[in-house]
Parts: sequence; C-alpha cells; structure tokens
Amino acid sequence: MTPPNLDLPNDVETLKAMVLAMGEKAARIDALESEVDDLKARNADADARIARLTQILKAFDRARFGRRSEKLGPASIDDEQQAFAFEEIETGIAAIKAQVNKGRERADGKRAARRRKRFASHLERIEVVIEPEALAEHAGKQKVLIGEDVSERLDVEPAKFRVIVTRRPKYVFKNEDGVIQAPAPAHIIEGGIPTEALLAQIAVSKYADGQPLYRQEAIYARDQVELDRQLMAQWMGKLGFKLEIVADYIFSEVKKADRIFADETTLPTLAPGSGSTKTAYLWAYARDDRTFGRSGPPMVAYRFEDSRCGECAVRHLNGYRGILQVDGYAAYNKLARSDRANDSVTLAGCWSHSRRKFYELHVAGSSKVATATVERMARLWQVEKTVRGQCPDARVAARQQASAAVVADLFDFWQQTLRRISGKSKLAEAIRYAVSRRAIFERFLTDGRIELDSNIVERAIRPQTITRKNSLLPGSDGGGRTWATIATLLQTAKMNNVDPFAWFALRLQRIANGWPSSEIDALMPWNHAA
Repeated sequence: MTPPNLDLPNDVETLKAMVLAMGEKAARIDALESEVDDLKARNADADARIARLTQILKAFDRARFGRRSEKLGPASIDDEQQAFAFEEIETGIAAIKAQVNKGRERADGKRAARRRKRFASHLERIEVVIEPEALAEHAGKQKVLIGEDVSERLDVEPAKFRVIVTRRPKYVFKNEDGVIQAPAPAHIIEGGIPTEALLAQIAVSKYADGQPLYRQEAIYARDQVELDRQLMAQWMGKLGFKLEIVADYIFSEVKKADRIFADETTLPTLAPGSGSTKTAYLWAYARDDRTFGRSGPPMVAYRFEDSRCGECAVRHLNGYRGILQVDGYAAYNKLARSDRANDSVTLAGCWSHSRRKFYELHVAGSSKVATATVERMARLWQVEKTVRGQCPDARVAARQQASAAVVADLFDFWQQTLRRISGKSKLAEAIRYAVSRRAIFERFLTDGRIELDSNIVERAIRPQTITRKNSLLPGSDGGGRTWATIATLLQTAKMNNVDPFAWFALRLQRIANGWPSSEIDALMPWNHAA
C-alpha cells in the first residue's frame, strides 16, 4: 500500500498548530453530527405528535360532520366544546410544524409554491408595488418590464368609533322677520348619543354574535369610549319596542306557511322583587319551504314567555291550521286535540329526537339493539338527502319506495324487543318514546311537505342558547321580550344570507325617518338589496 503523499512542514511548532486545527475541526464535525442526530430525533418526535393530533382531529371531524351512523363523540359534547377542541388541536399542529420547519428554509429565501387563496371580489384591494433596489451598477441602464409576481394577503382595520357632528345653520333674511333652519334628522333614540349604526352594532353583537353587553362595555373601553352597559340596555329596550311591529309581521308571515317548525329553550330571568332567578322560555317558530320545492324566503319568529305550558303554543298559533313539526314535547298536543275541530293542526314528529335516545346507548356500547336502530335510521337520512328541494309528490314517491319499508321494519323490531327487555331500562324508554308517537313519525311518508326532522328550527334556536350561555341574565321579562323581538329580525336576516349589520342599520334609519307601516314588507331581510 502506497502511503499518501503528504507535504508536511519540518517545523515542529507548525506541525503542532496543524494538529490542533485538525482536532478542532474534528470536534466541530462531531458537534454537527450530534446536532443532526438531535434534529432527527426532534423531527421524529414532532412527526409522531402531529400524527397523534391529526388522528384526534379526524376523529372529531367524523364526530361532528360525519354521517349520523358514524358519529363517534358522546351526545353531551356541544358544538362550542367541539369547536374549541378543533381550534386547540389545529393550533398545536401549526406550532409543531413551525418549529420543525424553522431550519428548513431554502437557501434563496423563497418558500415553496402553494395554491393561492382566493379572496372575495368585493373586498377592497390596496396595491403595493415594490421596486428593486437601485444599485450603483444600474446607473445609466434602461429597465424593461418582463413580468411580475403578485401575491395577496388578508388585512383588517379594527372597527373604530367616530363622532358625527351635525351643524344646522340658522339664517334670517335682511329686513324680514323669522329664522330658517333645516329640521333635525330623526333618530330611533331621540335626544340620545347613538346613531342607528351604533345601535345596530350593539344589537348584532349581542343578539346575533353572542356578545353580552358587559363584554361589549369592556371592548369599547379599549378605544377609550365609555358606554355603560345599563345605558346600552336602555337603548336595546327602546329598540325592541320600536321593532315589535316588524317582528310581528315576520311571525304573521311564518304562520302563512303550509308547515311550521316549533321548539323552545330556557331563558333564565330575574324574579321581580326577590332578586332570585326564575326560568322563562324562548319559543321559536321557523318556516323554510325550500326543502319541498317552494321559493319563499326562510324566516323565524321568537316569543318570550314565563311558562312552557301548552296554552302558550295555543296562543301563539291561534288560527293556524297547517302542519306543525315538533319534538316530542306534549304541550304541542293541545294544538291537535279533536275538540278544536277545524282549528286543529297536523302534528309531525322529529326522528332526530328519537334517534338521540338510541344514539346515547349506542355510544355507551350498552345495547346492540340501539346500535342496530341507529344504523337502520341512517338509511332514512340517505333518502332525504336525495329528495331535498324536490316537489312534495316526488318526495312522497321516493319515500314510499325506499323509506316506508325501513320505518315498518323499525317499528316491528322495537315491538319485538320491547316484549323481552325490562320496562325500566333506558332502551325500553327510548322504544316507548318512538312507538307512542308512531302516527306523527310516519306522517312524513305520505306528505312530502313534512321533513324527517326539525333541524331547521333547532339551527335557529342554537344561536340563542349560545347568547344565553355568554350572558349573565336577560334581566327581566322586558329584557326577554326585547331579546325575542331583535333576535327575530337578526336571525331571519342570517337565514336569508343577508349581512345582519348592513340590513339592520339601514332599516333603523328608515324606521326613524317614518317609514309607512303599509310598506313594511319592503323592510324585510328577503327584500334587502346588498
């Protein structure tokens, strides 16, 4: 073996220096290799953590958005809790990826190309042109534009307060008596400080976005604007009184429908004089004819009551003779009593409410019968997905062909099961709930206007439960009535895909200016031109 040809110096000190330099280089290499091994270990750990979080996120996705037969989470987990879980998991994944990718930047400083986000066309575009730096060697040369790179980023300007100063000059004519001056503009709150836009902001924040007044008070204080929550509450009370006629009109339109959905939720209030709380109720009545081929606008009307008794529903729906689709609450049965003759309504049931009782047992793994029930019920929703938006006759034909046999099989299955299980069990309770309501559950098979469930009104009631959770208390019966009035308008706007703030502010201005009640339909959200 021929030794390598090394040109080594003869000087001992120089040799020592070379050896020391080689030792330092070897030490640096060892350090780099150790750092690489450490980074590989961190990457492996990060990849494992990302995989675990992604798996959890997919499980939550299935729980929230999957088919009903595939939902995994317990029914007690509400949308807010699931949304919070989604946010925290996504945040955790993003933080880990940022840590892993920190040392992976390209040498040229450019990131890898990715699909560009498309933003809505109505958003204002502010163009910023960044020219290349003018260097000394560019002097005297002519630049020729051959193209450009364009990117878009979403920006925001926080909402800010402003003061509208209104001046109304006074004039006199020379040598004549009298003063002329333009009349003061009309406002909802006469002699107050808010414009209609501010009233709309407060109302939408509370009744549509779930921001109670005490939170708004703190938010506005950050802009050095002192708006006491009691003052804002007084404004909302006056607003509710002014808008009762509009909310009543929406309710009158709801009651013109062939089919109405009804539901109710609790609304704790303060009992007068005692300082303690009492349970009041917000009743919701929704209309949406689009599901069976009609083109009328969707809408919802709320009514505040201190009771959940059947007389409330009877009073609300006095004179209505159509279809009322509800959950299993017995109070609605008063509307369908035989002694009401032609004033009675046709009740239709909600399969979702029955399914939930079986689903709880299915998730707990305590009943094969419940699991089989949930799986068979899933076929009903598969059929509904294919007929949504079709005319009533087409919906009935499809249901008779595909759903009728499933329904008959379910009731036979339940009757057989009920004979051989304990009557005190949760399963027996779920079966009795369905069997005792067989007539109203089967009604969707012969009437195409009826839905399989009452999810339309449940979606309308859910925003109010979120506002209720965030609020301390409505405060009083008057506060509850105001809540019902304003929520009727704002939720109806949302159901019609109308920006609630833009619509509400404009309508308040028109009402303040004396909009005629004979033209009230023009104020409705479904007639709003964006």
